[in-house]
Amino acid sequence: MSEVYLLLGSNKGERGIFLERATSMLSLLSCEGTEIVSSPVFESEPWGFETENWFLNKAVRLESSFSPEMLIDKVLDIESKLGRKRLADVCGYESREIDIDIIFISNIILNSSKLVVPHPRMAERRFVLEPLCAIAPDFTHPVFGKQVQELLYECSDNSVVRIYSGQ
Repeated sequence: MSEVYLLLGSNKGERGIFLERATSMLSLLSCEGTEIVSSPVFESEPWGFETENWFLNKAVRLESSFSPEMLIDKVLDIESKLGRKRLADVCGYESREIDIDIIFISNIILNSSKLVVPHPRMAERRFVLEPLCAIAPDFTHPVFGKQVQELLYECSDNSVVRIYSGQ
């Protein structure tokens, strides 16, 4: 069984509803008898591209017995069921109904054609670190050897990330 940390994001359509539905669907991947843990919802300015639509983000933790390869397939299927269309000709970032990134799978270090864990750019992104720190401040990054709270403290990303008030 592995501890899986994911980041959910949405900046298109009913953002909060997409996060709720994704969380509900992800809970089905969790081992029986274990509960999914969710951070508060954060609102963050877009990162890496221009749009007026800010993101809602949250981190979730679940216990899973799926292999990393099976897990990424299931996550991509959830995104697809919630309306995410990954277009091969799109280069860079774009607005999306839902985005689910696998940040950590226990202390596994994996670099395959389907999946890289830990997420390779998570330490550069405040919108990842703030929600993750809310549920796992003491989790140690298996490559950097630093806790999530240390990575947040050292993060040079100055983009706005705030607790979402629902308005």
